[in-house]
Amino acid sequence: MRKLGTIVGTVAGVITALAVGLVAFAYSGIYDVGADDPHTRPVYWLLETIRDRSVASHAGEASAPADLSDPQRISRGAGLYAEMCTGCHLAPGMDKTEMARGLYPQAPELARGDDLTASEQFWVIKHGMKASAMPAWGKTHSDALVWDMVSFIRTMPSLSPQQYQDLVKSAPTDHDEIMERDHAAHAHEGHDHAQPHS
Repeated sequence: MRKLGTIVGTVAGVITALAVGLVAFAYSGIYDVGADDPHTRPVYWLLETIRDRSVASHAGEASAPADLSDPQRISRGAGLYAEMCTGCHLAPGMDKTEMARGLYPQAPELARGDDLTASEQFWVIKHGMKASAMPAWGKTHSDALVWDMVSFIRTMPSLSPQQYQDLVKSAPTDHDEIMERDHAAHAHEGHDHAQPHS
């Protein structure tokens, strides 16, 4: 029993020492958080692993709609993407913007595709990403509009620069109007659900 107590005491001492060391390191300001100085490999691995596992774990809550490849959905998504995403994630045939060059970690160039599932893409767009420039678009956009963006993002790697430009030109252009229609549609849905059943 005394041996077990010694082991528990040693483990508690090590954990306390690690916690104190971590707090001292955090308060020291030694670690450079500047975006122009990349993380060390162990820190980058840790952050990347936490990010990837978190997205995979939480994305299971979202089920892709059956009409994800619908041309209207893709068109709406193209307009939203062109207006909201190209500054960081670029587009087919687009040179890197000043913002994209200065980001760390670098935003993925989505015209090249990625290995996320549709549900994972939806989760990232809706909830954003802590400690990055990725905003939580779900705070201002409905799930339907987020799925429109997913629909377009999944189509974009197959587009040439000209096809991309043509699709964006044919997309709904007034972002405010799209948002108003979207909010009105969801307010109407909520009103319908509020009606008593006869």
